[in-house]
This record gives sequence, structure tokens and C-alpha cells, in this order.
Amino acid sequence: MAITASMVKELRELTGAGMMDCKKALNETNGNMEEAIEFLRKNGEAKAVKKAGRIAAEGIVMAEVRDDKTAAIVEVNSETDFVAKNAEFQGFVKAVVNQAIGSDSKDMDSFMAEAWNEDASKTVKDALTEKIAVIGENLNIRRFEKLESDGCIVAYIHGGGRIGVLVEADTDVVNDEIKTCLKNVAMQVAAMSPKYVSRDEVSQEFLDKEKEILLAQAKNDPKNANKPDNIIEKMLIGRLNKEMKEICLLDQVYVQDGDLTVAKYVEKVAKETGANLTVKKFVRFETGEGLEKKNEDFAAEVAAQMGN
Repeated sequence: MAITASMVKELRELTGAGMMDCKKALNETNGNMEEAIEFLRKNGEAKAVKKAGRIAAEGIVMAEVRDDKTAAIVEVNSETDFVAKNAEFQGFVKAVVNQAIGSDSKDMDSFMAEAWNEDASKTVKDALTEKIAVIGENLNIRRFEKLESDGCIVAYIHGGGRIGVLVEADTDVVNDEIKTCLKNVAMQVAAMSPKYVSRDEVSQEFLDKEKEILLAQAKNDPKNANKPDNIIEKMLIGRLNKEMKEICLLDQVYVQDGDLTVAKYVEKVAKETGANLTVKKFVRFETGEGLEKKNEDFAAEVAAQMGN
């Protein structure tokens, strides 16, 4: 497969590795981006693989919670940040999240085909098409998720809609203290972007793959050249445990109190309130994650329109 400059550029942006290292990785993996990332990680070249890809598209994330038991979160994209801040656009996103909270749809196709809450003669897709015509910019209802709970759900929106989080907990007590605790946990999710609630959710396949990558990194490090396998094995366990503390919410250091993990913070609040409290699930949407933004030269565009 021919390796193009744009492929090299994309891999470099995803990993922070050098141009030549990226080109070599793509050549070694016949242009497979995921395998190339893994190749760079194994060789210690990837400085920081961006888990979600490039954050680019504009728009906002919005969430709604009703009676602490039912919630929805949506991401709606626009072409420009100017439109994302527009009251007309934000009103439409609010209508979309209201649609989602009452929806039984499990995927975007069925959601888009639903009767629009504000006018049953239209579908959600029709309403989107009309809003595109009114605003004059391409819009996209990218994703939604709905949660229902017997315990408690809270929402947190950061940066005016740049990041949105839902946190669901099993709890036999629902009061202001519990909701404040869960809101703090949601803020942790927004800031630290964990992959899992706890280690129980981490698959053996993921662990095996990470061990393989960490082993390759260790063996490629000249400092480890003379170390026996049992020492390297201990190093791997230490590195894997460190990674678990980064990607598992409950293992993370609690950002508002560095002496506690998130798990210990939740336990502390549960004890103080006499509640049986367990964080069950979280949903985190970041506007535009994984989408590539067009690199536009505004001056050139104006000049082109002026015929220059």
C-alpha cells in the first residue's frame, strides 16, 4: 500500500512521534493506522496516543436529568464555533435532548426516523434538515445515550457544552449530599477521561494487549538489556497497575483531595450519609472527539470570493 504524506501527518498528530518514525511504522504495517500506533508504542516512539483522536468539530454536548432516575446526553455538531454559541442552535440542541430522554431508540437511524416531539408531522431528520436551512450551516446530530436507573443519575456540563458527563449510581439514599458526591465524580470524569468505572470492566484481551506492548517497550529499552525476565515481569506488573490507576475511574486519585482515590471518596460520603452507594456507570461525550476539522484559510476564502 502506498504511504501518503497525509497518512504520516495523521499518525504523527495521533502519537506525537517523529515524521520518519511514523513513515517507518506505516510501511511496516502496510498502512494500517491502528497497527502503526501499536508499532510505535512497542518501540517507545509514541509520546502520547490520543485515545479519542483529534478533537476538531464544533458544536455542543447537552444533558437532561428527570427525577434523578432518567437522563439523556446528546452531541450536536455545527461547522463553526459561532453557530455553536447561537441561541437558535442551542434551542434546537435542547429539543434534541428532550427527544432523546423520551426515546426508546437504540441507534441513530431509528432515532432520526422518530416523530419529532415538537411537530409529529415531521421526523427528527426533517427537523434537522429544516434547522440547517434556517441557520445556513451544516449540522449533525452525532450521538445520544439514554440512562434509566433505580438509584440516581446526575449530569455535569463543562466549558459551555464542550464536555458532558452522566454518572449513574446504585444508592438507597438520594439527597443533596449524594447528588453533590456524584456531581463531583462527574467532574472527575470530565477532567480525567477514564475508560472504565473499575478494573472489573477491563477485559482480559485488553490486559493481554497492554502487557504485550509494555513488554516490547521494556525489551527495547537499552537500560533493561541485562535484566533477567523475572525483574522485567515485575516491572510490567508495576506499569500495568499504574495504567489501571489512570484509566479506571475508581482507582484514580481524586482531583479535589489527593489523599483519596475516587473509590475512597465515594466510600467516605456513603459512610457519612448512611447510604449503600456504588458508582455503576458513566457516559462522557466531548464535542468533536475523533472528528477532523477542515483546515480553512479564511483570508484565502475571502480573496477567492472577491475574485483575487
